[in-house]
Amino acid sequence: MPDIRKLISKIAEAEARLSATQFLAPCVKGGRVRTKVAGMVYTFTPKPRQFAGWGIFQPVDAKTARVVESADLPQIAEYLQHFPQIRLRLAYQLRGQTWLAYPVNEVDMRQRLKVVKPIAVHLVTEGVAFEQIISRCYGQSCWFEEIDRRTDPMIAETLQSAIKELTPVAELQFKGMTPEMRTVYELATEQIAEFSQPQQDEKRLRKALQQGGGELSQFQDHGDYWTVNWRTADGIRHTSAIAKTDLTVISSGICLSGRDRDFDLQSLVGVIEQQDW
Repeated sequence: MPDIRKLISKIAEAEARLSATQFLAPCVKGGRVRTKVAGMVYTFTPKPRQFAGWGIFQPVDAKTARVVESADLPQIAEYLQHFPQIRLRLAYQLRGQTWLAYPVNEVDMRQRLKVVKPIAVHLVTEGVAFEQIISRCYGQSCWFEEIDRRTDPMIAETLQSAIKELTPVAELQFKGMTPEMRTVYELATEQIAEFSQPQQDEKRLRKALQQGGGELSQFQDHGDYWTVNWRTADGIRHTSAIAKTDLTVISSGICLSGRDRDFDLQSLVGVIEQQDW
């Protein structure tokens, strides 16, 4: 049976060493910091509570550690060297300095982290959507190290332009594009209202009608098809049932002698305008 007095003395010694210890750690706003002393892991609430960044901390008691000063770049670099390096592409900002990102190379991420998934990167001090970064990950945490200067900046610019133009994920295509780039683009579009399914459906129908010379009024979703209310160039209104898969006409709304499915929405406009004449 262990000597209780020796055990108490050992704990007291550990606490004394802890109070005299300063340690470097990253901290997100509202989060906590950790360090290991004499083989034991300690978790602290930072003081001030809302501190965010890389800091040098010193324990005040068993639960709180005060910020002594901000860590400098060489200290941060030395700290990060101990953890696996992962190249990621930023998708969108989650909150503060935390971004959601996706691996540049899924195979590499699987080898290093045994998983492939979007990941939150903390303390991103520079960078914009779709930029490639170098991060360091351990456990469930991933920390920003630097912008990856070796990558082609045109990739980020191309993706940024595509999202401004509301290019659908399925239509995204450019030289050098990888599946990972398409995935990070899709992640980014999920946060933009204009990329919601109804918005994309409307854009698709409106484009087809405009190319044929018509104009969309409104549409209703019926599962596998839409009921589309539209107008010809001279303002005559029509209602047609249109397949979602390829915009094939299911029912034109006029008599086409059973040949409705020979046309799509774009070509239907011309067919109907000819009949109107």
